[in-house]
Amino acid sequence: MPLPSFKEQFAALIAAPSVSCTQASLDQTNKPVIDLLASWLGDLGFSCDIHEVSPGKFNLLASRGTGPGGLVLSGHSDTVPYDEKLWQTDPLKLTEVDGRWVGLGSCDMKGFFALIIEAVRPLLAHDFKQPLLVLATCDEESSMAGAKALAAAGWPLGRAAVIGEPTGLKPVRLHKGVMMERIDILGRSGHSSDPSLGHSAMEAMHGAISELMGLRKQWQVEYNNPQFSVPQPTLNFGCIHGGDNPNRICGQCSLEFDLRPLPGMDPKVLRDAIRQKLQPLAELHQVKIDYAPLFSEVPPFEQAADCELVQVAERLTGHRAEAVAFGTEAPYLQRLGCETLILGPGDIACAHQPGEFLEMSRLDPTVRLLRELIEHYCLKPVSL
Repeated sequence: MPLPSFKEQFAALIAAPSVSCTQASLDQTNKPVIDLLASWLGDLGFSCDIHEVSPGKFNLLASRGTGPGGLVLSGHSDTVPYDEKLWQTDPLKLTEVDGRWVGLGSCDMKGFFALIIEAVRPLLAHDFKQPLLVLATCDEESSMAGAKALAAAGWPLGRAAVIGEPTGLKPVRLHKGVMMERIDILGRSGHSSDPSLGHSAMEAMHGAISELMGLRKQWQVEYNNPQFSVPQPTLNFGCIHGGDNPNRICGQCSLEFDLRPLPGMDPKVLRDAIRQKLQPLAELHQVKIDYAPLFSEVPPFEQAADCELVQVAERLTGHRAEAVAFGTEAPYLQRLGCETLILGPGDIACAHQPGEFLEMSRLDPTVRLLRELIEHYCLKPVSL
């Protein structure tokens, strides 16, 4: 059976549901997407290795050529959940609207795989001096389990890795980390007429928030990176719940907050600083304080400005490498020894939104850019 056309591949990827979500009722397997990619890449002569990360969740590593060096073109095979009622088109059907390809995953980022295949097809007649690896991961939109499993396994990849997240075809070499944390305080309820009858979890949480605000101020003085549009680390108090009635001493209070560290800030060090502030509060208010991450963190990411990959990408795109606030799988690929960059055709402003789209005017430039990267890293001999 002949390989589907570029547009048919793009449409088939959009049509294969692969929602990743922390809510089990919305979570789906990504196997249909992995099977499509393995079939197409296998037909093109790639060796395909499918690894089950957890039940129903798979990574794909497809390779052509062998030896040291080479290039990894990487993306995630999952999407965020969607509310079909808020879409003006079928989210699982590729639809052309006003010069845009609309569909769930068109921008973020299943469509990137069809662009990779379109870029590599004319080059398959050449001898690959260094390998090309196509990596498709699972659960990037929730736990990043696919990339974490790859990093934990320690498999060596290429010397350079490009992740096709939406950057408007501008190279990105830095992003902030993402830490989502919770504090649960258990006090003792009692009649509000006599404070000695209980220990207020809400008053203890007031102290905890004050300490966190103090740490935030301290970190924003200590850390500043003007390459980011928000140059300091941020700490946002997202939601708080506690108590049940005005005439009862609050027995339980919970806080969830979001911390976005800059490159150079170690999440473990930040958490240790928070714990040191919370411990005296537990003793002072005679309450139990439980502090833990909601999810394991995405570390901050920075790739050196003078490395080969950044310089090649800047030359090919005509743009200086930038910084973004959103998190990606880049730290995990970097951990495997790859020079890593984020560079893709979509726009982050429409990601995770009803009517997600990819501008059709970006299709040819993306194919051309990927082809040039493959030629640079895979068709030239390894320089010693």
